[in-house]
Amino acid sequence: MSRIALITGATSGIGKATAEVFAKSGIDLILCGRRQEKLDEVSGTVSSQVRVTTLVFDVRDKGAVLAMIGSLPDEWKNIDILINNAGNAHGLGSLDEGDMEDWDAMIDGNVKGLLYVSKAVIPLMLERAKGHIVNISSIAGKQTYANGTVYCASKAAVEAVSEGMRLELTQHGIKVTNVAPGAVETEFSLVRFKGDESRAEKVYQGFDPLQAADIADAILYAVNAPARVTIADLTILASAQSAATVIYKKQV
Repeated sequence: MSRIALITGATSGIGKATAEVFAKSGIDLILCGRRQEKLDEVSGTVSSQVRVTTLVFDVRDKGAVLAMIGSLPDEWKNIDILINNAGNAHGLGSLDEGDMEDWDAMIDGNVKGLLYVSKAVIPLMLERAKGHIVNISSIAGKQTYANGTVYCASKAAVEAVSEGMRLELTQHGIKVTNVAPGAVETEFSLVRFKGDESRAEKVYQGFDPLQAADIADAILYAVNAPARVTIADLTILASAQSAATVIYKKQV
């Protein structure tokens, strides 16, 4: 029987790329996101390879998370892999000038949303004494940078949650992997800069950034590792990047 993976934030970026690479490997998919039309697009690209079902909810909505995952038919509740990918970055500025609504969005999505989804899925894994949880953190969770304090704090929390999960769940046969990407060319900067395309594009100019598929390939490696192996913590940087805010760009 094929494995089942639940992926949050599956409509774009790393989540979408992970769905595509999992489908090629024969892993059935529960695709989760806020936009049904986008979920349908992703489903359409992979449904010829594996079984697919979709769940529409915002990870920040605790009631919706628990209700939608709880509504899965029994044949979909045997979740082998959970990819906690949904998250966001909003704004770039100092704490004294920061928008508190942006802070709420980041903490609610990156931290509380991850916890809500995990709360819904972990009991299903505990019943079967097996599973693999992959939390998508960030290099920003390891190295704080000015004007990104709250985002960095939210991703540092993901790092702590990953470690805590591993301490609690290893004895039950559940693996936990923390993946911390560096600069990945996705919708990330477009969201951070409130849809300002010119500003977002400048982030990735002058070097070859990571692509979502690069992170998806690493996630696939982690979940396909032998039973005796746990990839506990994985930091992935673009070759031109040496730290959170240190990227060697060519003059353009």
